[in-house]
Amino acid sequence: MDAALRINIWNVCPHRGLPHRLALFVALFSFAQSLVFAQAKPLTWQEVKDKFAAANPNLKAGQLNIDESKANEITAFLRPNPSLSLTNDQITLGRMLGAPPGQSGPYRPLANMLQSASVAYLYERGNKRELRKESAVKATAIAESQQADLVRNLLFNLRAAFVQVLQSKAVLKLVKENLEYYEKVLTLSQQRYDAGDIAKVDLDRLQLQKIQYESDIQNAETNLRTAKIQMLAILNDRSPIESFDVDGAYDFSETIQPLDDFHKAAIEARPDLRAAIQTIEKAKTDHQLAIANGTADPTFSVDMGRNPPLSLYIGAGVNIPLRVFDKNQGEKLRTLLDITRNERLREAAEAQVYSDVDSAYVNLSSNSVLLRRFKAQYLDQALKVRDTIAFAYQRGGASLLDFLNAQNDYRATQLNYLNLIGSYMTAASQLNLAVGREILQ
Repeated sequence: MDAALRINIWNVCPHRGLPHRLALFVALFSFAQSLVFAQAKPLTWQEVKDKFAAANPNLKAGQLNIDESKANEITAFLRPNPSLSLTNDQITLGRMLGAPPGQSGPYRPLANMLQSASVAYLYERGNKRELRKESAVKATAIAESQQADLVRNLLFNLRAAFVQVLQSKAVLKLVKENLEYYEKVLTLSQQRYDAGDIAKVDLDRLQLQKIQYESDIQNAETNLRTAKIQMLAILNDRSPIESFDVDGAYDFSETIQPLDDFHKAAIEARPDLRAAIQTIEKAKTDHQLAIANGTADPTFSVDMGRNPPLSLYIGAGVNIPLRVFDKNQGEKLRTLLDITRNERLREAAEAQVYSDVDSAYVNLSSNSVLLRRFKAQYLDQALKVRDTIAFAYQRGGASLLDFLNAQNDYRATQLNYLNLIGSYMTAASQLNLAVGREILQ
């Protein structure tokens, strides 16, 4: 709170009781809160994007998916653990066998016990471990591309909400200006009526027309609040609507780059197309891994034991699986077919990229053509017609119907122009979505 608002409540009303002082405190707090809301700084598009990246739960969940994939890289590169075997054998369960009757020796169950220990280790051939790591790394790259594609789609939704707020603010400003202008017309018409220049019914019709302008303001304010609510939901922000605002250029560009430039940029930047290409590379690695998994992995072992009454012994061995049957041939075929399948999916993704860019470009170009016509001709014509008819009507040279029609035409032309700018900016966002990055602001 500003220093000017730091008022000692207890000294303002020294002769008042506690309830009056509390009421004054609540009033001052409400006033300070309204000042905070009024002084809230509008967010630019870059600030909105930064806020979105820091708070959106879908992006956070997608980032966790990348972290999980990186954890799989650790698991994929682990070596096999050696195995330890401990054996106690030849434990006697009864009296010594083979002794003459009546001369069986004492019961010694551990006298002939054989003790041994063995350590074995599986050796992976065919670079299985390295291929598993490579496959996991490529899976992480795919997850990162998918995260970038998620950002691409969510940013389009955010940009559409941002444009909707700007459009609602522009419309609200326009309808307020229209109402201000019309109130001036009503003031002049009241003066004409008082002078006996127009009939009472004409003044009543002019005053009734004011409700249309007031309705426009109410609708524009409702649309603005609704647009802000939608944007706050995307940002995962619980700020009051009164304290939230955005600012940016609400206009169009009269020049558009050639279509081929957007095609090239899309092929380079689209994360879903990049993910499709990365999936092919991963499928090739998985096929190499399937071939490597078909190789036999030997198990080397070293054992040591004690064989009474002999001394300690040590030995070594190797266990080699015999590949009489290739149990991995189905996986080899599946991964080979998976390469071809992903190549077809990449072709489909590339065709979709061209289709998205072409559709967005046509929509943007169409809006740009209409906007240029509005800006070069229709806006000025509507303003001239309104002012000319209004001037003639105030001097008795035009009818009331002509005046009202001119007012409505001007109002409709201005609203159409603002809505068309909103359509242009939405089409620009659609083209950015198709390209995969913000090539148009």
